[in-house]
Amino acid sequence: MEVNFWETVRESPTFIVLFGCSLLVVTFIIERWLYFRRTTLDANAFVSAIYKNMQSGGPRACLQYCQTLHKPLAAVVRAGLENLALGEKRVQEMMEATALEEKIKLERFLSILGTMGNIAPFIGLLGTVVGIIRAFHDLAVSGSGGPAVVAAGISEALIATAAGLFVAIPSAIAYNFFLRRVGTIMTEIEAATRKVRVIIGIGQMQEQMPAEETHDEAAGRLKRATRVSAIRKTTSV
Repeated sequence: MEVNFWETVRESPTFIVLFGCSLLVVTFIIERWLYFRRTTLDANAFVSAIYKNMQSGGPRACLQYCQTLHKPLAAVVRAGLENLALGEKRVQEMMEATALEEKIKLERFLSILGTMGNIAPFIGLLGTVVGIIRAFHDLAVSGSGGPAVVAAGISEALIATAAGLFVAIPSAIAYNFFLRRVGTIMTEIEAATRKVRVIIGIGQMQEQMPAEETHDEAAGRLKRATRVSAIRKTTSV
């Protein structure tokens, strides 16, 4: 007896469910791949650019540079630069809060891939059980034995098992890959933001130095004016 593969698939509710799951998996894998490709940023090059902008134009130039980049690391640094007036501790808290927000964006839809990787084999197993039940039902109805009687049910069972694994394996691979990528990006963000905070601190010190010099010069001028005034009073007496 020849078993029609497509007819078996079309008549199996389990395979229809797994086909829908496979469409979701392919959709979210492509979406996440495009997102990570769009948001990838060389952290070392970014820190070097921040340092150059700090030397040339100060925090304002760094902020303008970050506003041109739509990357998680740039968003974290931008949050710190926009709140410099709040002080070092608040700046650190703002950057950490923004990093958590970016992590949520990076992990979006990964739970669906993880869930598909876990439940797809069980859906396939359900199809296997249904196929075996169908095989025994056909055997009971026919009242005679032989491979031809149970072939359709056994075929449905094996196809459901294969379909479940076909959905689960790519889902598990993609989930682990993207989860590892999220961890790498968050580590890069943490390391880069620490370097950027040091650069920001140096930039603020350089901005304050001229002001301190001006203050000292003003104090010197005041002292000199006081001395001149005292000399004039002495001379007039």
